[in-house]
Amino acid sequence: MLSSVGNLRPHLPNFAGLPAGNRQMVETRVAPRYRVAKPAIIEVGGAKIPCSIFDLSVTGAALDVSDLVHIPANFTLVVKEDGLRLHCHVVWRRPFRIGVAFD
Repeated sequence: MLSSVGNLRPHLPNFAGLPAGNRQMVETRVAPRYRVAKPAIIEVGGAKIPCSIFDLSVTGAALDVSDLVHIPANFTLVVKEDGLRLHCHVVWRRPFRIGVAFD
């Protein structure tokens, strides 16, 4: 599995070739985020917590999680379909969703 955030770039969609009307919004963040629907696993020690990646960039992601109580501040996000293992830390929490930055 890839463990570098730099290796994440090929897994992001390329919207540059779409007509302007098909783009979702004007992005003002340092790294644009893309809406995705990818299954992933939050690994903490021996525990594996299923989640879904809601949006994704080279710097972080928003994750949909059914139970936020057991999500620590730092963990590894595993995206099996892309062969990625990304070390993360939580930057915000909302009901059923967390924002993470990649370390």
